[in-house]
Amino acid sequence: MSLFDQKALLMSIHPFDLLSERMIEKLMTQMDIAYYPKETVLIAPRVIAEFLVIIIKGIVNETIDGEVQNVYFERDSFDANALIYGNTESTFIVAEDLICYELPKEFFLNLLQDVEPFQNYFMQDFITKHLHLKERQHQNELTPFMMSHVDEIYLHNPCIVEASQSIKASLQIMTQHHADVILLHDENRMGIVTDTNLREKVLLVGKSTDDPIGEIASYGLITIQRSDFLFNALLLFTKHGVKRLVVMEDDKIVGVLEQLDLLSHFANHTHLIAASIERAVSIDELQSAQRALTHLVRSLTSKGVRVRYISKLVSELNSKVYRKVFEMVLPPLLQDKCALIVMGSEGRGEQILRTDQDNGLIIRDGEDEGIFESYMITFNTYLIQLGFPKCNGNVMVSNPYWRHTVTGYHKMIGEWMDTFNEEALMGLSIFLDAHCVAGDEALLQECRHFLFERFEGRSDILAHLAKSALAFETPLSLFSGFVLGRAEHESEFDIKKGGIFAIVHGIRILSLEYKIPLTNTTERIKELNNLGLFDKQFASELIEAYDTLLSIRLRFILSQKHGNDEQNYVNPKLLTKPQRDLLKDAFKVVNTFKKFLTYHFHLGMVV
Repeated sequence: MSLFDQKALLMSIHPFDLLSERMIEKLMTQMDIAYYPKETVLIAPRVIAEFLVIIIKGIVNETIDGEVQNVYFERDSFDANALIYGNTESTFIVAEDLICYELPKEFFLNLLQDVEPFQNYFMQDFITKHLHLKERQHQNELTPFMMSHVDEIYLHNPCIVEASQSIKASLQIMTQHHADVILLHDENRMGIVTDTNLREKVLLVGKSTDDPIGEIASYGLITIQRSDFLFNALLLFTKHGVKRLVVMEDDKIVGVLEQLDLLSHFANHTHLIAASIERAVSIDELQSAQRALTHLVRSLTSKGVRVRYISKLVSELNSKVYRKVFEMVLPPLLQDKCALIVMGSEGRGEQILRTDQDNGLIIRDGEDEGIFESYMITFNTYLIQLGFPKCNGNVMVSNPYWRHTVTGYHKMIGEWMDTFNEEALMGLSIFLDAHCVAGDEALLQECRHFLFERFEGRSDILAHLAKSALAFETPLSLFSGFVLGRAEHESEFDIKKGGIFAIVHGIRILSLEYKIPLTNTTERIKELNNLGLFDKQFASELIEAYDTLLSIRLRFILSQKHGNDEQNYVNPKLLTKPQRDLLKDAFKVVNTFKKFLTYHFHLGMVV
């Protein structure tokens, strides 16, 4: 390897990329290249570590009492702890012929003393290191638009008039300001006048231009703070289907953000997907939009966008699809007499790629439930055509069990609490994540209020519900190695059962106890923190751990060509060393959370 290649390699490996170029050159003079054949023991409790090893080619296994704890590949380094503390419980053995750099112990320890960022990387406690690695990973991978703020993009100067100003005078002011839209004050509310308002409310109806501008304005402006992220602006455009956002600095209007300006900055096709969903008049047209959505997920993931941001965007687009299909199949006179709800990961706003459908219908009291049956069967059929798989548990609006009046849902909630069998617990857990995507949202709110009231003071039932969060073992051994599966999954573990489910379900039951109406897991954690149940550090650890688990799961889902049965299985050997470290730390947080649930709900006493 040439000196140039050697230097480039070192500068591409974390934490050596924290060193200056001059320090890298000095480091190169101290390193030697070594070769070790398979089965060579490099470091062990009785084999003192003399070098920091950086792998050029080959594989090294780290074991404790014969159990593999870590596997090190090209560009990984080990074992800093053995050099710092002078001992180790691990044995490092060559699994595949090794070519490596060896950095002498003395020089490595001097680096720790002289370079603070380098020292911080090796000396931080596990969760601080976890957050640092996570932040660094996203800083390296995030595209510029994810790091950009609203004030970094071109904003149009606001043209603001009073609502009492005449249409003609307002247009003259608009021309002087070279503005495309007019903003106006009308007592305590703000309005906007666009070309559409002028065409439909003035020209087409022959309205006098001497009339007040306030009479033709649209109200209920969508605003965003100047310091907010551009990605959040994209979410607002997608959610509300608007073409402009009013930009605020505290309570003052400072500009107008046009959708076209944002889209040219983003250079992705999110707006096209949203627009095609809105324009669709047939299922075939919606299918085209859905295929584009899958490509969008892959694109954003490959660019390093955090899963929580992707899921928000996908949830907004999926909601538009649900609403569009709902409007296609249900007559307009019935649409405001019911509430279409989605549950499960879709209800939590955490579904990236479509899994089984989880949906239901809440019908206003006094309406005939039978009228909705044929429409809902068609609704589920269309969703299946669009790629939303049929629910194996039949949690769908075509199933009468999930299609009731408000009073019917009240009765069902009561039966869940009285019966308390496995089916009842499953139904209750699913309904706790319900989110309204079309129709009258007040119907869901009424059912949720009834649910919260019924659980007031019922610590016995809450404890039984919470115990399910402990149903699956965390796939982490006593010595922080991964516990793998059996048979066809002997080199993998189930990341959903092993970590994701415990956080989702535990947080769900805590939210029920504290009457939190939010359904998103991250938002629920934040609200529990606001209520004082968690301190800020633990809440942050939970959110980071959950994000790590979802990110790694998504990586493996996207690597598969087909099949939902395998989407939760992860092979740790296919992860990088930093990813494995992040995953182990995430599982440690899961175990800590399980202990919290055990103490909080007295689960040791629940049979």
